[in-house]
Amino acid sequence: MKTRHLVSLVTGILILSVLIPICLSIWLAHLQAEEEFIDTLDNYASRVLLRTDKVVDQAKDALTQLQRSKGVPCSRQHLREIRQVAFSRRYIQEAIYVENRRPICSSLEQSSRSAPFPPPMRHTSDGFSAWITPQNDLGFHHYMAVLGKGNYLVMIDPASLVDVIPFGTVVIDAALIGSTSHLVFASSSELSQHVKQLMESKGLAQLEYAGAMYIRKTIPELGIAVIAWAPLKPLAESWHKQLIFWLPFGVLVSLIAALFVLRILRRLQSPRNRLLDAIASRDFIVNYQPIVALGSGKIAGAEALARWPQPDGSYLSPDIFVPLAEQTGLISQLTELVIEKVFEDMGSWLHLHPDQHISINLAPADLTSGRLLPLMHGLLNKWGVHPGQIALELTERGFAAPKVSAPAIAAFRRAGHAVYIDDFGTGYSSLSYLQDLDVDTLKIDKSFVNALEYKNVTPHIIEMAKSLKLTMVAEGIETEGQLAWLRRHGVQYGQGWYFSRALPKVEYIFWAEHKLAPPPQS
Repeated sequence: MKTRHLVSLVTGILILSVLIPICLSIWLAHLQAEEEFIDTLDNYASRVLLRTDKVVDQAKDALTQLQRSKGVPCSRQHLREIRQVAFSRRYIQEAIYVENRRPICSSLEQSSRSAPFPPPMRHTSDGFSAWITPQNDLGFHHYMAVLGKGNYLVMIDPASLVDVIPFGTVVIDAALIGSTSHLVFASSSELSQHVKQLMESKGLAQLEYAGAMYIRKTIPELGIAVIAWAPLKPLAESWHKQLIFWLPFGVLVSLIAALFVLRILRRLQSPRNRLLDAIASRDFIVNYQPIVALGSGKIAGAEALARWPQPDGSYLSPDIFVPLAEQTGLISQLTELVIEKVFEDMGSWLHLHPDQHISINLAPADLTSGRLLPLMHGLLNKWGVHPGQIALELTERGFAAPKVSAPAIAAFRRAGHAVYIDDFGTGYSSLSYLQDLDVDTLKIDKSFVNALEYKNVTPHIIEMAKSLKLTMVAEGIETEGQLAWLRRHGVQYGQGWYFSRALPKVEYIFWAEHKLAPPPQS
């Protein structure tokens, strides 16, 4: 992705990271206020239902006590018992003795001439009958709730069911409705018929309509429902209070998010952090350039070369990221990742081909990290690979401090690893310390191989290596003439485009297996 596109993307994310928390805080403030408002309504409706349960339980208790009466119906003693039951219970207006639903006498009348009560609207599971009826013997129209059992009825004023004081400052009203008759038989304030019909027809438990919120709860056993409602004005006031709490929180989150996105932007723009992320994400891959025995043409192994894939499909040159890793102190992490990748790629293949090896490049800092030998020891055991199959390459800079490098190199060799001097001849002190180095192989730099025809340095390097009994690997072989010259001068191994470019693991294994296959029989 181009830098300008990346900046545009991050800028968009930055704007969203600022706006979203603030918008979210406003939404949360409204949601919190609405939930509290609905909870207040719901609690009030629940309290009305509790009151209803209490009143009904009191009526059932009265009827149960009346069933135990043994007196002569409507006698002085019997009427006294009926009055005691009615007067001792707060919510009962009248207790009535009936025969075939016709009132005979009551707690208010010694004898009654009222018309019979209609059939019950509902029978409860525990044997009680229930009515909502305007019938009374006082001559005025007023709905009463009636509960009956056997020869007794008790009358309850429905207003007592909704006579519940709301908590707080919100003005709440309630209405009781018959589930079957759809009759509003008790209400603290007039309930809109449209709201009642709308909630009943659609089975709504909650409705916001005409500036008010409505909550509906039912008592299936008694066949009634309660609707509680309140104007929405207190909700707006509550929302403003909630906003005072949530908005600063949203602004704080926006600032934190903005700082986080800016930090990500800096990380994206920081080469060190890009490299660190790539190492942590294991983005690096390893290619393998074959090393060939010049005398026989047989493959002897390969050099592992790290590659860093980029988002556009290209690869960043090691000449860029290796110095960056060294400068930023990440080179040891990169080396360890390359070692792990080599074993993941080639561990099984090396186990099957014990005569093959892979050489891995080390940086000077790797000599003092103290982590490479334990890492390689564990991987060698895991994959069943001999230490001699993993060679370690060091440039001349790795030997610049002999007091540091010599013990580390000795430890590698004691562990069974061959040690190469890479790019020999390009450093300023090659000749001064070559004879003192405890190494196995000298790699002749590509620049000397390219100059075979007009420079005389390469023969001297070869003779020096021979005198020190060092194996030689020539880098950068590209022509048949270079190959013939190096072979003639006794260089044992070589690598370069003449044989093959650096290959991904699958292509390398295919190429190596082809080279290792015996020639066809003639």
